[in-house]
Amino acid sequence: MMQSVHTRPHSWIEHVFSAKAVQRGAVIRRSVAWVEHEIGRDRFVAEVRARDFHLLESGGQFIVICSRAPIRRLV
Repeated sequence: MMQSVHTRPHSWIEHVFSAKAVQRGAVIRRSVAWVEHEIGRDRFVAEVRARDFHLLESGGQFIVICSRAPIRRLV
């Protein structure tokens, strides 16, 4: 079992969403298992939604597109 780094969900969220990639509107990736352990899936989805970002899940990873611009799947 993974050891929680952040004892409070708020500090974990602040840490993740203060990354330079987020500020640039780039992409961040986090392990689904880690997110579920740290703050839970529902809370993470709510935080992404509150920022109007896009969230994908694939291969045990959450992929957050840190942009409010529309996305278009090409393939």
